[in-house]
Amino acid sequence: MKKKTALLASSSPDGDVLQDHWLVDDMFSFENIGFTKDVGNVKFLICADCEIGPIGWHCLDDKKSFYIALDRVSHE
Repeated sequence: MKKKTALLASSSPDGDVLQDHWLVDDMFSFENIGFTKDVGNVKFLICADCEIGPIGWHCLDDKKSFYIALDRVSHE
């Protein structure tokens, strides 16, 4: 995860493989989550305050499926 400004400065950002996700079916369940512009048919979920992310993704084909990567959020 990097801030958008850090990604612009880097020529080749590293990637992560994330396999475990929560499925959330209502976008109003989120507090302080932002969405990126469309990348194909996907929007990525980011922190609305600092724009660090992505912490998850949303496929535009399915309006009620928002996936949150467990490794990207703090949970108890």
